Amino acid sequence: MNHFLSVANILSKIILVFGLTMLVPYGIAYWSEDGSSAVFGGAIQITLICGAAIALMTRRYKRELQIRDGFLLVVLVWLLLPFFGMLPLLRFFPEISFAKAYYEATSALTATGGTVLTGLDTLPYSINLWRGEMVWLGGMGLIVLAVAILPMLGVGGRQILKAEIPGPMKESKLTPRIAETAKGLWLVYVALTLICVIAYKLAGMNWFDAVMHAFTTLGLGGFSSHDASYGYWDSPIIELVAIIFMLIGGINFATHFLVWRARSISPYYYDPEIKPYFFIVLASCIVLAGYLWLTGVYTDPLTALRYASFNVVSVATTTGYSNADYSLWPIFAPLWMLFLSGFCTSSGSTGGGVKMIRARILYQQFFREMITIMHPQAVSPVKLGRSVVANRIIFAVFVFLFVYLVSMILMTLVLTLSGLDEITAFSATVASINNLGPGLNQIGPATTYASLTDFQIWICSFAMLLGRLEFYTLLIVFTAAFWRK
Repeated sequence: MNHFLSVANILSKIILVFGLTMLVPYGIAYWSEDGSSAVFGGAIQITLICGAAIALMTRRYKRELQIRDGFLLVVLVWLLLPFFGMLPLLRFFPEISFAKAYYEATSALTATGGTVLTGLDTLPYSINLWRGEMVWLGGMGLIVLAVAILPMLGVGGRQILKAEIPGPMKESKLTPRIAETAKGLWLVYVALTLICVIAYKLAGMNWFDAVMHAFTTLGLGGFSSHDASYGYWDSPIIELVAIIFMLIGGINFATHFLVWRARSISPYYYDPEIKPYFFIVLASCIVLAGYLWLTGVYTDPLTALRYASFNVVSVATTTGYSNADYSLWPIFAPLWMLFLSGFCTSSGSTGGGVKMIRARILYQQFFREMITIMHPQAVSPVKLGRSVVANRIIFAVFVFLFVYLVSMILMTLVLTLSGLDEITAFSATVASINNLGPGLNQIGPATTYASLTDFQIWICSFAMLLGRLEFYTLLIVFTAAFWRK
């Protein structure tokens, strides 16, 4: 019981910090008099009161977190923060259900980008900004932000960060102190966001759209303040800015941090994920552009390259923007893009999916097995750069892929059983687990998830959390062994 109370004490402080982040949209609402200040005022009060109440009840229970505590805290944060994040939405949109309001907040905080809302162009600035801010906070992980300030509260954060950061190789440290690492990651994240804001403004966006879309570009969340997404501007320059920063967001932020600290780009060269990441994305842009041109979707090859490049990068990085309804393209194109969303982004990035590092390990293990079959005595280790990958990591990657595929199949079957057609059910599962957002057919880039039933919405919400926490972090909490002393 004391373990749980210690976790609850730290959870209370994270809830308090999250409540304070609502002051930004509240200030916008108050200043612009857009009619939503009371909505945010009430949400802030509820969030801060709940956080303060939990903090008072557990103030005597403070200690260093153990491994199990870290996992439990991460799960509780990602389950509860969407509840508080949805409060402004639930109050501003009384017509939407609890399930859909929770879905919208979960989609934002997991940097997924699927939405149940329409009429985005007419929403108050404060509502759209809150949606974008949640994506930005969730993109790097609100837990990591909390780790940066936990030492000031007298609690260490190593186990929290280990449970939170995605990827199969979590033991490497960037700095001796975990708080310094978290602060360094956020410093790079904020700096890149500011640069993105300025680039969008220079490309033709107004200041609000530049901030809103910088939040969701670096967070790879894909929320927009316009129903037509990037089709609203129909601007190749704005799309180019988005492509550049989506690609940046898909790279491991630990590598960005090392580049900043070393004042050298050499860490990019030695990152084992970057080369295959850029090669696969670039090749896919060229191939799909040629395919769209040859099939007559676009008569001009440069136009085909423009639309193929933007949507391929958006889907491959699990962002979810669109400048065209790619669900109307020949089916090979959107299916290939959905396939890319499963593995392209790097571990430690704000993207979803299996991650490039796991895909590369599996690729090398495949050839290792081929060599072993032909030469049983041969020694052929799997390497990432100069490092040999331990067999336990390779085994863990295989297990992860098994859980990933089984989850994909089961949720597709459940959504099909609930009444969705096969393409919609499959794409909803892929888009949710990979934290992509839009799917195909009923939930394509030109539509929303609003047509789904509450049951289907809950399945998608659970799938987003599974994908964001990379399965183990969430599922381990539901095992009997986790709760044994």
